[in-house]
Amino acid sequence: MARPIKWRRVGVIPQVTYFKPAGVPLRDLEEVALTVEEAEAIRLKDLEGLEQEESAAKMCISRPTFHRVLRSARQKVAEALINGKALRIRGGNFAFDTQPFRCTRDGHEWELRFEEMAAGRRLVCPRCQSPSVEAVGHRRHGFGPGWGGWRRRHESGHKQ
Repeated sequence: MARPIKWRRVGVIPQVTYFKPAGVPLRDLEEVALTVEEAEAIRLKDLEGLEQEESAAKMCISRPTFHRVLRSARQKVAEALINGKALRIRGGNFAFDTQPFRCTRDGHEWELRFEEMAAGRRLVCPRCQSPSVEAVGHRRHGFGPGWGGWRRRHESGHKQ
């Protein structure tokens, strides 16, 4: 049986999610994908100036996991800057303090607190017990479907 996905708490989705070198046509660029939780790690550590322990606590992950996420994020940003690649922020395994979900079988919608998602229990519709659920864009921030990290695990074949 596969290990359950560990959700990471994020506080902010960047308003701008795509960066490219000036003067280079988009069709000629390679792209580096930075996950939302990697962007959050950079925000907490490098922008907010928090210590790793405090940053990890805010994301509800261990300090070693935070260090791995931050190291991966910094490596991707460096690759984009040094090698002239585009940088796209998208996807990942993240959630807000509460995350709305929808059952694709009966349309029922409900919200889960982050702590419930992070517990690693199987996600099912509370009304019909169907495992066919999808994350719905977080209403407070106005993001559409696909922003929740749940979706990225289930999509394949797209360029990242």
